Amino acid sequence: MSAQPPAPPSDLTLRPAQADDADFLLELRRATMTEHLLRAGEPTDEDAHRARLLHRYDAAQVICIDGAPAGLLKAHRSDAEWFVEQVQIAPALQGRGIGEQVLRALLRTAAAEALPVALHVLKGNPAKRLYDRLGFEVVGEDDRQFHMRIAPRAPAETEAERMSDKD
Repeated sequence: MSAQPPAPPSDLTLRPAQADDADFLLELRRATMTEHLLRAGEPTDEDAHRARLLHRYDAAQVICIDGAPAGLLKAHRSDAEWFVEQVQIAPALQGRGIGEQVLRALLRTAAAEALPVALHVLKGNPAKRLYDRLGFEVVGEDDRQFHMRIAPRAPAETEAERMSDKD
């Protein structure tokens, strides 16, 4: 029996969030964030959840499996970096590598643009382990969250060329 989690679905897609996704995304936020927000002493009332959901809604993408909503990626690009506002996967689908697959795709995009990726994660949120595994480093913190960043990675062939130039 394998100790590996199930492989992420190959039929994973992203699509821009629409107004009619708000109910799903609000329920997703409640289900995935309330515990962590309570631990951090942050508000968890309806207005607080709704305000956080609507913040940068233009950058929200619904993660879909077989066309059905499964999560949220909210990330936006500036001239200096990509910033991940939120990654949330439906609790029934967590542990299958979906968040990792979505973040790796974003990291590939950022690397192609030679941009770092930054994010904040609440202290005590188990998602930090994923970010550590992907190579994010803590570059700062405050009383409730870690500030993390990963430098852009060179494409494999560029890295191979650099290694052969050293010979």
